[in-house]
Amino acid sequence: MGLNSFQLKCIAVITMIIDHTGAVLFPGELVFRYIGRISFPIFCFLLVEGFFHTRDMRKYMLRLGVFAVLSEIPYDLAFRGTMLEFSHQNVFFSLLIGVMMMYALEKSSEWPIKMTELLLAMWIANLLGTDYGFKGILLIAIYYFLREYKWKKHAAGAVWNLLWNQIQRCGALATVFLVFYNGKKGPSMKYFFYLFYPLHLLVLYGIYHMML
Repeated sequence: MGLNSFQLKCIAVITMIIDHTGAVLFPGELVFRYIGRISFPIFCFLLVEGFFHTRDMRKYMLRLGVFAVLSEIPYDLAFRGTMLEFSHQNVFFSLLIGVMMMYALEKSSEWPIKMTELLLAMWIANLLGTDYGFKGILLIAIYYFLREYKWKKHAAGAVWNLLWNQIQRCGALATVFLVFYNGKKGPSMKYFFYLFYPLHLLVLYGIYHMML
């Protein structure tokens, strides 16, 4: 019973599509954005789970880095209307910084060092202008530090959403799905999910221009 990683990814992808469809094609219809807020907390939660289950950390980080670079042009086309725009970076950069942070945290034993690493990761995310910025890194840290405390991590994750603006508060609904996580992997289609991100942005960009 419950939801495995694959099912959670499907929920995150579906809500992400809804979110990006609203942002690109129907920017005035906020209902798309409300629903879409569910996706990022799920991706952050699964990122932490993936971190602890991956067999090769270097390949995990390399994979995130490669798709961060590959996704940047589709991201800029869809949301900025230009080939390359360097003030904002796609969510893969946020996830990559999150994994690098967790890798550093695992190597550290003293809390002052851990807090310094967390603050550094948050600063880098903000400096690069990644999706969700320092707040996104903070959510990853919440799921990382509270991983063994089911109800505490879900409560803290919900509070993280509620401290945002009105739209992001709807992201707290992700907790409804996350509490049913059963710790199982489910079907392995990791490259499908990686490839889907830049491809769906290109499709939305194409549809937008056909609607002009």
